Amino acid sequence: MSNTPMAASPLTRAVLEIDEYASGLGWDQPARLFALVDTARLRAQEPALADQLGLGGESETSGLTPVEQDEISADRPLDEFLGTIAWPDAVAGCALTVERLMLPPSAEASVPEGLDEAGLAKWVARHPDRQEVRMTVAVLRDGARESALRLREKDAPTEVLTGPDLVPGLAEALVATFED
Repeated sequence: MSNTPMAASPLTRAVLEIDEYASGLGWDQPARLFALVDTARLRAQEPALADQLGLGGESETSGLTPVEQDEISADRPLDEFLGTIAWPDAVAGCALTVERLMLPPSAEASVPEGLDEAGLAKWVARHPDRQEVRMTVAVLRDGARESALRLREKDAPTEVLTGPDLVPGLAEALVATFED
């Protein structure tokens, strides 16, 4: 967590920790899903796992520890995959990091009509103003949310944009994974 501000909320720190982890893996990576668990609870209930994750000697008690889940299948649409998730009570929240192509709002007027999803994706991929972005979105059971956005062309920790409402649709999909 070297680039994570300690004054930030535990959720913001977790999002930035995941962003830093994903950054270390490089670009063109698959989507990654994380369970967020209360660090103090993890240390108390699973001390061996906490030691394995390097949490044994930390004094912070209000943090969240991201635990990466199994790889997300690339052949399944992300929204369909998220609809299949159910979290155990020990999971305080979850996070997802995913790369996408983005266009500026000014490009919206030039989108050709009648394109299906595959056609639209191809059109965006060829657009001269497209930008590659890595989005890391996290939510807690109580509905709290945080996001981090990193552009490939500005790939530096000081250029990461954070905020709770940067990717509202993805945040809503993650909140839905906690509904009964």
